[in-house]
Amino acid sequence: MSATKSTAITAVGRRKTASARIRLTTGTGSISINGKPLEEYLYTEALVKSATAPIRTAGLEGQVDVIVLVIGGGPNGQAGAISHGLARAIQKMNPELRAP
Repeated sequence: MSATKSTAITAVGRRKTASARIRLTTGTGSISINGKPLEEYLYTEALVKSATAPIRTAGLEGQVDVIVLVIGGGPNGQAGAISHGLARAIQKMNPELRAP
């Protein structure tokens, strides 16, 4: 086992009838949603940008790995729930990022 242990941060995001469970760890920037790559699950650029906005705002592109389980709602609601959950997980990881 390595000396630096990566801890997972979990959070839940909701929008309308969609609910997303987020697991955030330090890593290489991979994002999977319900077992699929980000671009495959969220099939338009607008949905990808909406869902990953908190990562860009916090400046964490390529620094965190995200595993998402999302249920309910449609594509826009799911993207909103993912964004909400990511924002909450990032805030748990570093409370100083609350202002951005």
